[in-house]
Amino acid sequence: MKLSTVLFSYILLLGLITLKTLSDSPPLQDVCPMAPQGERKLFMNGFFCKSPSTIMASDFKTLLLSHAGNLDNMFRSSVNIVTATEFPGLNTLGLSMARTDIAPSGVVLPHSHPRGSEMMFVYSGSVVAGFFDTKGKLFQKTLAEGDVFIFPRGLVHFIMNYGFSLATTFSVLNSQNPGVVGITHAMFAPDSEVAEGLMSRMLSFRDMGMNENNTVYSPWFY
Repeated sequence: MKLSTVLFSYILLLGLITLKTLSDSPPLQDVCPMAPQGERKLFMNGFFCKSPSTIMASDFKTLLLSHAGNLDNMFRSSVNIVTATEFPGLNTLGLSMARTDIAPSGVVLPHSHPRGSEMMFVYSGSVVAGFFDTKGKLFQKTLAEGDVFIFPRGLVHFIMNYGFSLATTFSVLNSQNPGVVGITHAMFAPDSEVAEGLMSRMLSFRDMGMNENNTVYSPWFY
């Protein structure tokens, strides 16, 4: 092999590594327009760290996920996401957590997390969980206690109670601030007829027992 070819390959590889190293880190907030020069103040993409001398074991413990949420709503479900804002020990670790409680015939409406993937563990009860890829293909499974399911980053996903008792799941998301984009709530009030119709359609779709490898296009539209 000619020396020039080897040298070119080395330079190309070095360039690719350098570009990867110098690339921007993922944002931890939705938007961040540049402030005018006269208004610029220090603002971090995250949070300041405590002084090492003041860090305590209690910074790494939380009880925020120890109790079920309020299920007295139209969807008969509650989702509690805990980020570094509420749990200081998560800061800089790229993690957040969530607890979801769903009463019988309850649902968590389709939504997405633009900055994180979600790994969900079924603590009690049984649920139907699924997500759509960018081609509209549905990946859906019925889950029992002890099962784990993955919702890839940015993809629309949902959860429904499939049993006759309270279902509880715990999740870990690989972002300090994963964000939540509610497909219905972004356009309609939570108690609107559209949201209610979407919930009814989801429940009927669950009862169909659709195979998780089937392809479905926009089944939630009302």
